[in-house]
Amino acid sequence: MNIKQIAQIAHEANRAYCLTIGDESQLPWEDSPDWQKQSAMNGVGFVLSNPDSTPEDSHNSWLKEKRENGWTYGEIKDPEAKTHPCFVEYDQLPPEQRAKDYLFRNVVLSFKDFI
Repeated sequence: MNIKQIAQIAHEANRAYCLTIGDESQLPWEDSPDWQKQSAMNGVGFVLSNPDSTPEDSHNSWLKEKRENGWTYGEIKDPEAKTHPCFVEYDQLPPEQRAKDYLFRNVVLSFKDFI
């Protein structure tokens, strides 16, 4: 198992969760743009390198990556404009978005011994 495979599994788990809360914006892994796949792989790398990190730490790492790539806050996720509604401090995220950080982290950590 490698980081890309773990990222795909974590992405699909998050996508399934999103569907349960009425968010149909997440594409299947194979249809996702490269920037989104890379972001997921970076998230996996962060969690595996920092297994004691919190979901808040993961979100902060994601924020840093997005900031470095020119993203800003926007009410609607728009990859072309590089805006995202989750581009806020962790404590400002709605509970369902925080749940995604927990889910992603735990899925990744469940595979740490298989790398």
